[in-house]
Amino acid sequence: MAHEPGDDGFVTVYNRKTASREPPLDDDTGLQLQIFKIIVIGDSNVGKTCLTYRFCGGKFLKNPEATIGVDFRERSVVIDGETVKLQIWDTAGQERFRKSMVEHYYRNVHAVIFVYDVTKLSTLESMPEWIEECARQCVPPAVPRILVGNKCDLQARREVPTSLAQRMADSYNFPLFETSAKDPGEKEHVDAIFLTLAYRLKNHKPLRLKQPSEGSTVHLADEQERSPNHCTC
Repeated sequence: MAHEPGDDGFVTVYNRKTASREPPLDDDTGLQLQIFKIIVIGDSNVGKTCLTYRFCGGKFLKNPEATIGVDFRERSVVIDGETVKLQIWDTAGQERFRKSMVEHYYRNVHAVIFVYDVTKLSTLESMPEWIEECARQCVPPAVPRILVGNKCDLQARREVPTSLAQRMADSYNFPLFETSAKDPGEKEHVDAIFLTLAYRLKNHKPLRLKQPSEGSTVHLADEQERSPNHCTC
């Protein structure tokens, strides 16, 4: 069953017809848009839904409900003068909501974002299980994967040092971001997570990771230049 777009303009819940239809046309050029499917994975209550709302709608979702199955949101962005569409799949963290949908999460995926809560160590400790699930679904090694620590606005409650998360990211050769979906000042940083992936996917260029220091935020950059941040909703 599919939900119609709500007042916030988001389209939610997996729709078999929508997922298999022909790519839409760019209104300006008449050419088919490039569409990239990005899935967001992690334990319940780490802020996956809030991250996707912040990116797609530019706002913080104050009272999110647990995702059942999968929520589906879109945002078009301009990369190097060309519009591409990002399909963001916000997945359920609870196993009872996931079983029937897992194969749909990973089918034809272009990038994977693994999210943990910096105030809850167990959400980082469970990350290998999520990474293993991704591997079991035969996601190709070339599909970009990144690790994101959310809720950095709650520094007094932090349980996960940046250095610990960085070691895990390094062990899997993942870039690491730390951010806050709630803090309005972090909006551009949340955008950068998704836009960096969009730039990498569109241009098929490798990423490099700037080495972090303890307590710092990790940024991604293209090997030759920083990814552009020109975007339109």
